[in-house]
Amino acid sequence: MSALICGSFAYDHIMVFPDHFKNHILPEKVHILNVSFMVPEMRREFGGCAGNIAYNLKLLHGQGAPMGTVGKDFDNYANWMDSKGVIRDYVKVIDDVFTGQAFITTDLDDNQITAFHPGAMSNSHENKIADANNISLGIIAPDGRDGMLQHAAQFHEAGIPFIFDPGQGMPMFNGEELKKFIEQASWVCVNDYEWQMMQKHTGYSPHEVAELTKALIITRGAEGAVIYSSNKQYSIPVAKAEKLVDPTGCGDAFRAGLLYGLMNDLDWESTGRLAALMGSIKIEHHGTQNHAFDDTYLKNRFKDSFGFDL
Repeated sequence: MSALICGSFAYDHIMVFPDHFKNHILPEKVHILNVSFMVPEMRREFGGCAGNIAYNLKLLHGQGAPMGTVGKDFDNYANWMDSKGVIRDYVKVIDDVFTGQAFITTDLDDNQITAFHPGAMSNSHENKIADANNISLGIIAPDGRDGMLQHAAQFHEAGIPFIFDPGQGMPMFNGEELKKFIEQASWVCVNDYEWQMMQKHTGYSPHEVAELTKALIITRGAEGAVIYSSNKQYSIPVAKAEKLVDPTGCGDAFRAGLLYGLMNDLDWESTGRLAALMGSIKIEHHGTQNHAFDDTYLKNRFKDSFGFDL
């Protein structure tokens, strides 16, 4: 099986604030918020949801192709993808704009404040699902609004099952649009905060979403994840991280694990745990595409974490 990964590409500017946001934000003054955070650390990394998911899926030897739009400054990222064996057949360059840029500040509680310039991502609708060959599975990750809407409809019309992963793109859509995504998707994956937003705007319960799809996956950070299928609920524990370095991109690593499990017909118990392990491995490294492992390490780490073989 091969997965088409629709989503953003971006250069991530990752900064660490060596304090706690809560010590500098006064709740009673948020209407006149004017805060500056001194960040002595900054790194520029390759990122974006499509790029991150594709990178992690490649680590698992999964067949995946990212689809996205990038800008005139993409050469360094393109060279990186080539060096890692991630295909870019469906990455379209828009010559007169920049690749998306994310500015991510993380505090000592792993809270994040992100500013994002979409750049070429706003042209994502120029890519068509029909342009991709031999695709059996898809995912719609955060991308340009029009692209997400059109790609969901195109996946649905082509009869290709896909994961709907709105992520930080959730505020772009109203309740009716979110309901349409859910009706078209085969699976929905969100974190717990995004789920609260989705529930508020759609009025759906977890079980209602599970009835409309094959499963609803909700990640809960250090509390693991829960998977709602039409007839069962699965509680997925975390894989203990050896060290906590950088949470940026953990969700994308998790989604690569989901894709791999779905592509290889793994059960939800194994799929959820593999996804959790991918997130934990990622959190042990700076950036979103700087971790790597071999098959033996992955299998041993899985058994050590969960007590059975992958």
